[in-house]
Amino acid sequence: MTRTDALKNYEKTREEIGYASRKEATLNDYKRIGFKSGLEVHQQLKTKSKLFCRCPAGIFHGHDEYDAEVIRHMRPTLSEMGVYDGTALMEFRTRKEITYRLNNHTACTYEVDDTPPFPIDHEALEVAISIALAAKMNIVGEVHITRKQYLDGSIPTGFQRSAIISVEGELPLKNKKVRLIQLSLEEDSCREVSDIGHKRIYKTDRLGMPLIETVTYPDCLTPAELAEAAEYIRFLNRSTGLVRTGMGAAREDVNVSCEGGNRVEIKGVAHIKWIPELSHNEAFRQYALLNIRGRLQKMIADPVAWKLKTREITETDSQFHFAPVRLALDRGEKVMALNLPGCRGILSHFTQPEHVFADELSDRLKVIACIEKPNMIHSEEIGEKNFNNLFPEVAIWLSATPDDAQVIFWGPAEDIPTAIETIDERIRLALTEVPNETRKAFEDGTTMFERVLPGRDRMYPDTDSQPIPVTTEMLERLGRNLPADIATRFRQMNDWGIPADAWHYLLSKNLVGVIERIGDELGFDHREVGILVGHRFRSLEGRGRVAKGFSYERLYDLFAFLRREELLPPVARIMLPGVVSSPDPDFKQILTDLGYAPASLTEIKSGVKELARKFEEISYNCSSTASIDWVMGQLRMKAIGKLRMSEVRKEVSEILAVK
Repeated sequence: MTRTDALKNYEKTREEIGYASRKEATLNDYKRIGFKSGLEVHQQLKTKSKLFCRCPAGIFHGHDEYDAEVIRHMRPTLSEMGVYDGTALMEFRTRKEITYRLNNHTACTYEVDDTPPFPIDHEALEVAISIALAAKMNIVGEVHITRKQYLDGSIPTGFQRSAIISVEGELPLKNKKVRLIQLSLEEDSCREVSDIGHKRIYKTDRLGMPLIETVTYPDCLTPAELAEAAEYIRFLNRSTGLVRTGMGAAREDVNVSCEGGNRVEIKGVAHIKWIPELSHNEAFRQYALLNIRGRLQKMIADPVAWKLKTREITETDSQFHFAPVRLALDRGEKVMALNLPGCRGILSHFTQPEHVFADELSDRLKVIACIEKPNMIHSEEIGEKNFNNLFPEVAIWLSATPDDAQVIFWGPAEDIPTAIETIDERIRLALTEVPNETRKAFEDGTTMFERVLPGRDRMYPDTDSQPIPVTTEMLERLGRNLPADIATRFRQMNDWGIPADAWHYLLSKNLVGVIERIGDELGFDHREVGILVGHRFRSLEGRGRVAKGFSYERLYDLFAFLRREELLPPVARIMLPGVVSSPDPDFKQILTDLGYAPASLTEIKSGVKELARKFEEISYNCSSTASIDWVMGQLRMKAIGKLRMSEVRKEVSEILAVK
C-alpha cells in the first residue's frame, strides 16, 4: 500500500460508511446510523462563596499569580462495592505528577483536602432548587452529598462532592419534548494550566465554585435537536438571573452513540455552536469503528490467539535514517517496531474528517503512556514501499505477512511497556466494540481520546456531610418568584412582533423580562423596545461599546427617564451610545451633550416651506417625494423624541400639498 493508496483507502472507507458532512446530512442519514444523543449541562451559580468553604467565588487569577504549590500523586481506592473504577485505574497508569497553584485569596485548607467540608453554602442550595422549580422538576425530600472519583487531578481530594436536587422533567422544544433525568448541585474543578508528559498543572481559583448539572435522556435524534436542547437549558438557567455568564461559566458534556455503538462523552464543550458538528462527527466515528470491527473480524480468525510482535530499533541499526526515528534515538529515547497481524488497511481507515484509525492509537499513547506527539508512524502513512525502503528489515524481524500492518513508535524507556500495552488494548477493543470513553472537543468538530468513561463504581456517600431536609416552607418561598417559562417567552416575543433574529440574543442575555417590564410598567410598545434592545443595543455590545459593570437594569432606568421627561422611544436610540459607555450613566447630561432640543409641532410646521424652497435651489430632482424625504431628514433631530415621525410626515405632506 503506497501513500497514495492510503489516501484512496481513507476516501474509500469514508464512502463505505456513507459519511456526509453535517451540511449535507439528512434526517435519513441520522436514522440510518441510529444517531442518539443527550446532554450534561454544567452552569456556575452566582454566589458569594464556594460550595463547601467560605472562600470567595468568581475571582480568577493569572497563571503566574499564586502563593504556593502543592504536589500530589493520585491512586485509586476501592468503591463501597469493593471494586475499582476503570477511569481511576487508567489515570493511575499515567503516573502523573499533579501540581496545584494556590492563591491565598481564593483557596484554603479545604481546597487541598486538609480539612473536612464546611456545611453546604445555603445560597447555592436555594439557587439550585429555584432553577429546578423553574424547570418543573420533582424536588427531592432530602439532599444527600455523595462523592465521585476524579483521578485526573482536576480535584485535589480525588473526588467531587455532588448532590441530586431534583429528578424527572422535560424540555418543550419546538417539535418534541426532551426528558430530563436529574439536576445536581456540585463543586467545580480546577482550571488546567498545562499537561505535558507526566506533569499536569492546575490553578485552584475555580475549584469549589458552586455549579448545577442538568442531565437529559438521550432523546435527541439529530444534532440540531441537541443544540436546541442545549440552548433551552441555557435560556432557562439565565432566566433566573442567578447564574454566572461569560467564558467558562457554562460547559456542556455531550453524550453520543450510534446503533451498535456505545455512549461516548464529549467533555467540556465551551460553545453550543460547536455541538452539532461534534455530535455529527462522533456518531459517524462510531459508525466507522463498527465497520473496522467487521473488517478485523473477517481478517483475524482467532481473536483470543491474536498477538502483536515487537522489536526494538537501536543505534546499531544504522540503516534507519528516517528523521523522527533518528531524532528520537538522539534524544536517548527507545524506538519500537510493532507488527499488527491482520490489520492491513485498518490504520488508514477513515474515522473523522482528516483523521484515521492510527490517530486512535497515537492519541492513547499521548494520554495513557504520556508520550507527546508526534509519537509514531505506520506503514500505511508513508506507504509500504517507502516504509520497506526506510526500514528494510522490520517485516523480516516481525515475521510480517501481506495482511499485516506495522507501527513504529518512540518515547522514554520507562513509558514503553505502557505504550505497548496501550496499543495492544486498543486493537483488541477494535475487534469487539466501540469503547466507552471521554473525548476532548476541538473547534473543527473533531475529538480525541481523553480517558476511559467513568462507571457507577466511582460513586459513594460522603461521610463528612449530613443530609439536608428540603422543607415545604422553603419550596413555597422559592416558588413565589420564578421566571416565566422559556416557551412562554418565545410566545411573548412572537405576539409582540419582535423580529425572530433578535430572540436568541434577548433570551441569552435574559432581557425579555426587562422588555416586558418596560412595556407593562412604563407603557411603551414592547415591539419598539424589543427592536431597540435586540438590534441597536446588541450592536453596541458586539462592538465592545458597553462599559464594564454596565447593568441591563440601566435600560429600564433609561425608559423610566424617557417617561418622566415625556419623551418617545426613538430618542433612546440616539442616547444609547452615551448610556452604555458608563456603568452609572447621567441621562440628562447625555441629552445635553447631544445638543438635543426638540421643537414643537407648531415650530416644525412653520419652517417646512422654507426648507422645501432650499431643497429646490440645491437639487436637480424636484419631485414631491424627494422634497418630502429631504425636508424630513432636516427635521428629524428637531422632531425625534417628542413627535412621531409618521405624524410629522403627514403634516409636511399636507403643507406641501402632497397626498
